[in-house]
Amino acid sequence: MDREPAKSFEDLIVWQKAHALVLNIYRSSRAFPREETYGLTAQLRRAAVSVPANIAEGFKKRGRPDKARFMNVAEASLEETRYYVRLAHDLGYLPDQISLSAEALEVGRLLGSYTRTLLSPSS
Repeated sequence: MDREPAKSFEDLIVWQKAHALVLNIYRSSRAFPREETYGLTAQLRRAAVSVPANIAEGFKKRGRPDKARFMNVAEASLEETRYYVRLAHDLGYLPDQISLSAEALEVGRLLGSYTRTLLSPSS
């Protein structure tokens, strides 16, 4: 299936899925305890927002290695996000983390694929 090249970061499926994950994390973390406002809530949200933000920033970089570096930062932030989701679940703040974890895994799969394509000498 041939797709037209993305004109904006918003055209990237990986960015769309990462953005949806951020929105769901914001919704889910609203119910966290008040004492976590500047702790886990802020850390989780910051890590999650970093994923689509780095995808967007990397999109405008000119060279493939530069683009790939930003995708790697996004991957690292995604792993941090996955840990905070796990921690929130283990603390009882996020009883059903399965959907967020599944979303994060999908974003990771897409991000890995996009990065491999950027680094592939044949593309």
